[in-house]
Amino acid sequence: MKKLLLAIGLMIVFVGAFVFYNKLYYPSLPIENMSKKEVIEKLNNSDEKIVKLLNENGQQWYIISERNIPIADEIIKEMVRQYGWVFKQKDGNGLFFEKQGENLIISTQMWTGDYVLVKIPPTLKE
Repeated sequence: MKKLLLAIGLMIVFVGAFVFYNKLYYPSLPIENMSKKEVIEKLNNSDEKIVKLLNENGQQWYIISERNIPIADEIIKEMVRQYGWVFKQKDGNGLFFEKQGENLIISTQMWTGDYVLVKIPPTLKE
């Protein structure tokens, strides 16, 4: 009986460690080609406020470690201003920018309570 309880206890510890190590307790990502663990590692290995994750289907994905959405929005605005875009308005999860008559819409998504995912169309650098 003691061996059975010990075996069950060890299995619970190993499963818990596996779940924690692979970040399986985080919600699913809207990004297909990157795991939750890779996203967190990329963010933790950077000193930047906003970290580029990858390009997927023509969209650029970034992550910001920030609980406060208005602060995350300011980080995005600061980055986009460097490419000559002018902020116009925010509507829902979209930030609207304009440059020489062209429009750019950047969408944000709170991934967990601590992270904001940012999706930027390829027109940012045009």
